[in-house]
Amino acid sequence: MSQAVPENARVVIVGGGVSGCSVAYHLAKLGWRDIVLLERKQLTCGTTWHAAGLIGQLRASINMTRLAKYSADLYVKLEEETGVATGMRQCGSITVALTEARKEEIYRQASLARAFDVDVHEVGPEEVLKMYPHLNISDITAAVHLPLDGQCDPANIAMALAKGARMHGAQVIEGVKVTAVTSADGRVTGVDWQRGEETGSIAADLVVNCGGMWGRDLAAQSGVTLPLHACEHFYIVTEAIKDLPRLPVLRVPDECAYYKEDAGKMLLGAFEPVAKPWGMNGISEDFCFDQLPEDFDHFEPILEQAVNRLPLLGTAGIHTFFNGPESFTPDDSYYLGEAPEIKGYWVAAGYNSIGIVSSGGAGFALAQWMNDGEPPFDLWDVDIRRAQPFQKNRHYLRERVSETLGLLYADHFPYRQKATARGIRRSPIHEQLKAHGAVFGEVAGWERANWFADEGQKREYEYSWKRQNWFGNQKREHMAVREAAGLFDMTSFGKIRVEGRDALPFLQKLCANEMNVEPGRIVYTQMLNRRGGIESDLTVTRLSETAFLLIVPGFTLQRDLAWLRRHLGDEFVVITDVTAAESVLCLMGPNARNVLQAVSPNDFSNDAHPFGMAREIEIGMGLARAHRVTYVGELGWELYITSDQAAHIFETLMQAGADHGLKLCGLHTLDSCRIEKGFRHFGHDITDEDHVLEAGLGFAVKPGKGEFIGREAVLAKREQGLSRRLVQFQLKDPEPLLFHNEVVVRDGEIVSIITSGNYGHHLGGAIGLGYVPSKGESAEEVLASTYEIEIAGVRHSAIASLKPLYDPGSLRVRM
Repeated sequence: MSQAVPENARVVIVGGGVSGCSVAYHLAKLGWRDIVLLERKQLTCGTTWHAAGLIGQLRASINMTRLAKYSADLYVKLEEETGVATGMRQCGSITVALTEARKEEIYRQASLARAFDVDVHEVGPEEVLKMYPHLNISDITAAVHLPLDGQCDPANIAMALAKGARMHGAQVIEGVKVTAVTSADGRVTGVDWQRGEETGSIAADLVVNCGGMWGRDLAAQSGVTLPLHACEHFYIVTEAIKDLPRLPVLRVPDECAYYKEDAGKMLLGAFEPVAKPWGMNGISEDFCFDQLPEDFDHFEPILEQAVNRLPLLGTAGIHTFFNGPESFTPDDSYYLGEAPEIKGYWVAAGYNSIGIVSSGGAGFALAQWMNDGEPPFDLWDVDIRRAQPFQKNRHYLRERVSETLGLLYADHFPYRQKATARGIRRSPIHEQLKAHGAVFGEVAGWERANWFADEGQKREYEYSWKRQNWFGNQKREHMAVREAAGLFDMTSFGKIRVEGRDALPFLQKLCANEMNVEPGRIVYTQMLNRRGGIESDLTVTRLSETAFLLIVPGFTLQRDLAWLRRHLGDEFVVITDVTAAESVLCLMGPNARNVLQAVSPNDFSNDAHPFGMAREIEIGMGLARAHRVTYVGELGWELYITSDQAAHIFETLMQAGADHGLKLCGLHTLDSCRIEKGFRHFGHDITDEDHVLEAGLGFAVKPGKGEFIGREAVLAKREQGLSRRLVQFQLKDPEPLLFHNEVVVRDGEIVSIITSGNYGHHLGGAIGLGYVPSKGESAEEVLASTYEIEIAGVRHSAIASLKPLYDPGSLRVRM
């Protein structure tokens, strides 16, 4: 007899793969009751059952590593708790490099692992051979060994989680398909379901979409953006190989391959450079433990290299040639969190072939987030709010995921740009920038000029861990900003109007700085959470008594809109995304005033237009709103122009600027200038986990104005003192480069990582920002230490400063 489906629940979890089972398990462990998990067919029947089950602990950030380590620890304990064998064994892993570029990458990863307290060892080819007999090591340049990595049985992991959930009171029901998530007044009300001819509904406060490759279409029914698409994923399993010892997991990313020994057989899997998207026309209703058709021609190049790498494969029979679908996302990171479109609609999906190692930690983090109303730590890497609405487009997804599968094992060079699904969001002056030599990068779908090629120079990236082919171009652009003038197209800024009778008290509640300023005044501020962490870093311009314009990074626009709407109560306020309505040209540098004066009758003196003010001006035959602010540390204006006039005003500025040394500049230069000045970058230097005072932004916080979100945490931190400080570093040697995630060493001990880095062309060396633990220490004591930055295992002496190394008195912005 079928298990009865309840009519009410606190939360309904959709999908019985490892992700859904993990969410159910962790919510139940927190003491939640009335948890219902619905699986359309059978547990694990979509992707989980055929996963390779690799458990690699090291990820690209401390918190993603924290979640992966949590998964590994959980899977070790689950068997004892539930009695279900998980197959978890910590056999270790080895990653080998075949090129100098890959050697640099894996050595950087090894340094990072030490900073994250992950056991790691750099090993030579001969040591690899001892751990991995029969391996061809003739062209291996380097390797790293992580002894606590492992492998497991994916299906049994999910079954153990499901049993654990049941043991703590959750209902796990198979054979029930969720046909719709219902909602009213912008909030989830439950789900509709079907089992054969039987239909029904469950009233619920919360729903979690763990639908894997079905998740996108289910979300789309509710207007929720969940950009993922299935791809075909291939591996082979050999016949039993006589006397095959237990081996670590082996990764050879330069050959797109991974190897796993299991019960005397070898599994060879691939992340080929050009993948095969699948399921373009939907997924069959009866899909359950299905395999996809073999495509040996597609897999053959990987196998040929594998036989050379591990010659014993040449004589081993193939037991299984497997092809199954897995979900991939546009940026190779999964989605976690509450969807911004509907309150109570949560997501845990899109795992990019690392679902087993991710799901234990992801289920833990999501359960804590749902329970506490805020994430347990910074999860921006996987936050659903980073998804852009246009990314639900299936043509876009099909194009992009054909690339992102292969990027898992591609060289992870700094500044690497996606090659597929480009050109979707463009500035009105895109073609003019292209004509001037722009080389574009993409962020949130926006095509942005990253650097400008010289005449005759190849207009493309040549990637490297050293100085890339645009390094000289960046230097010339950078020095133009410092010595003359630079023009940036920043149309990709997110622009939000907040207006209405209660706009001022609403923003006073959300923003840490004083919002009650005269019209025309620009306020730099943060929106904080109750811990004092930074949810948004923005400028707010008061346009009138009842209207404000918020300027945020383009990448965080959806996050910021969601934060504003989440905290809108009974106030009479309208929140509108006006990003596409205006273009933004940033004119920066000591000659910026001269350029403007040449094209406008307005007065740009300090008295007429002081720093931090916005007003309408004339330019050429058009109009713009000029905001006197800077992100590069120089005199300058951001010019907000209706999209229809952008081309005219751009041409007018370029013509006049020729007499004043004006140079077109890209985003790489914006970043190198801002880091010389020590300006913070949201998502790297400041996150929702970083206290605003420890980030050095106390000047933008005004507790005396009255209540606002985070005020108590600010007052408490002022009373307790800082536990750490954000420090600016400059390498003494002018040759090495900093990007992010390099290791900060204080008096010989690893203490943290570089949160962001770039080259300071004016200062003459690589610059980085990073937090230094400083509990009970004064600023003088922090700076009295000796600092080094470890890059790929090599330590470099660094200068440390708590004041900006460039123009510490900020005199240049007020010239």
